[in-house]
Amino acid sequence: MFVAFVRAARLAALITFSSYVLACGSSGPSEDSLRADLDRASTMTAATRAEDDRTLSGNELTRSDFVRAVLDRNPTIDEAREGWRAAVAHVRESGSLADPMVTLGAAPLSIGSSSARFGYDVGISQTIPWPGKLGFEESAAKADALAAQNDFETTRRDLSLTAALLYDEYFVSVRSLEVNEEHVALMKQLKAAALAALEAGRGSTQDPLQAEAELTHMEHDRVELESDRDVAMAEMNELLHRPADAPLPPPVRELDLPDAPKTEPLARLEDDATAHRSEIAAARLRAQAEDERSKGAARASYPDLTISTSYDSMWDMPEHRWMVGLGFNLPIQLSKRAGEVDEANAARARYEAEAAAASDKARTEVVVAQKRLDEAGHVVRLFDERLLPVARDQVDAARAGFIASRNDFAAVISAEKNLRSVELDDQIARATLDRRHAELDRARGMIAGVSEKGASR
Repeated sequence: MFVAFVRAARLAALITFSSYVLACGSSGPSEDSLRADLDRASTMTAATRAEDDRTLSGNELTRSDFVRAVLDRNPTIDEAREGWRAAVAHVRESGSLADPMVTLGAAPLSIGSSSARFGYDVGISQTIPWPGKLGFEESAAKADALAAQNDFETTRRDLSLTAALLYDEYFVSVRSLEVNEEHVALMKQLKAAALAALEAGRGSTQDPLQAEAELTHMEHDRVELESDRDVAMAEMNELLHRPADAPLPPPVRELDLPDAPKTEPLARLEDDATAHRSEIAAARLRAQAEDERSKGAARASYPDLTISTSYDSMWDMPEHRWMVGLGFNLPIQLSKRAGEVDEANAARARYEAEAAAASDKARTEVVVAQKRLDEAGHVVRLFDERLLPVARDQVDAARAGFIASRNDFAAVISAEKNLRSVELDDQIARATLDRRHAELDRARGMIAGVSEKGASR
């Protein structure tokens, strides 16, 4: 019995090897290559965590440092990564043979019988799919794994844009608080000047009252701005997977903005968008996977082979005790297989349409983002070159006129209010330009708010 089982096992090993050869030839990268890409995107190391901790407890928080910390720490990234990991693991499962089947039998009445020897039979069989079936299955799994990798990249890019825009809100609220405090100090000086003029017999009792009213409005604005800052910090901590009230360093004093927005040819921007947008690549890869499944479903009309070997001790003639066999299924359920082909083809067409729609959307988004970037750059230049200088000159002229009794105090208050409004709008305009850069980066398939060097971390 033992010798027979060894012979059967040897034949099964030969069958398995032959089946592996038949299953080879699947398209796409190797499993090792897929897993290497996944390992490079693994969770952050202790060194990375320590670097992020230093960033989040430093004296100043830059936008790129905040975006990188979010990409390191946010659970949404982990969720997407594990989906990618599951898809890579499925590649190992696909393209594999079914386990061999071992059968054992015995003649119970022969056990302990004095008139007959113990009777038994043992067999082993292996089903071998028709050549190419396993290859299609593995190719589809590899395409799904690559699509999951692109889903991961899409998650990172979407999250980077969210983080960049939230940082700009934080910047505006903190810088607006500073502008407000500067104007509180200025208004206190104006109030003191109005009181001094009143004591000197000039001006009106309404002048210091007007100044006090403006100070009250500024106090109200301060409360609102502090609330905006605290809300932004809570949302930033949520992205960082930290308690909502965890402290954060202040933003930079000035956003790092170019002198003028760089306008690139729209055709090049559209090419960048369609070539580098990971959601488009994911849809195309899923269409490819469904195409492989369609081919596999069509190949299912071919029979699978089952090779077997057995040993039956109950044959009288020793030459008949060892048997080898060949079997195959009869794929006569044609409607079932036709349905599987139609289902895969429909899914492929759906993903192809999704990729086409995503490409159209990407072209539109990148053009819109460039136009808005041009507009935002123009607005910032208007503030720098005209609005801010004029508003400051108005305050100086109104104060000088009030001292020389050429205009009333209301003109000073009006000029100061206008300067304060212009300076607050200037901070918003700068943050808007920063946002438009981030939106254009995202539209082009790049990590928003982080340099290419930082994005690869």
